[in-house]
Amino acid sequence: MGCCDHEIVGNPAPDYQRVLWIVLAINAVMFVVEAASGVLADSRALQADALDFLGDTATYGLTLWALGQSVAWRVRAARIKGVSLLLMGVIVLANSIWALVKGSAPQGELMMGVASLALSANVISALLLLRHRQGDANIRSAWLCSRNDALANLTVLISGTLVVWLDSRWPDLLVAVAIAGLFTHSAVSILRQAQNESAAEHGCGTS
Repeated sequence: MGCCDHEIVGNPAPDYQRVLWIVLAINAVMFVVEAASGVLADSRALQADALDFLGDTATYGLTLWALGQSVAWRVRAARIKGVSLLLMGVIVLANSIWALVKGSAPQGELMMGVASLALSANVISALLLLRHRQGDANIRSAWLCSRNDALANLTVLISGTLVVWLDSRWPDLLVAVAIAGLFTHSAVSILRQAQNESAAEHGCGTS
């Protein structure tokens, strides 16, 4: 096959594919739940987190497709994920700015309840993916999604508590902006690793 792995890689372990299907289903359900709750609670943090669930659902689906593909196709899949994360970061930031201008106040109690449910879902997903966290940019991105989501859910839960305690919309807006930053950080990490893998592949091809 050669050091560059230009040929199609063999099918990955079936248990990893099953794990991906499970976390994909979890994220798809939580996107619907959190998107509806974000609108009802008028919470930008919940809406940002719902968008994260949607992006993760697409990420896991793309990861499933890329498994067994050549290095070149896996790198392309990782780049699509990275660009998508950057786009979501921009959308969340724009939505937060709009909320700042509009001046709406979220429902902290609903934020806390939904964030707790979302945190449980993502902790389960992260634990399922834990032993599969090492790999190429495509596989690593799946792990990063669940890990980042668990962190984001925790911050949404805290922001909901602060919204109730302080009777202020600022915790909700600040967490939404923080989630946008998390999207950007993960996107840069995935794109950088994908670029390194692409450079390594072309380097082998010219040796």
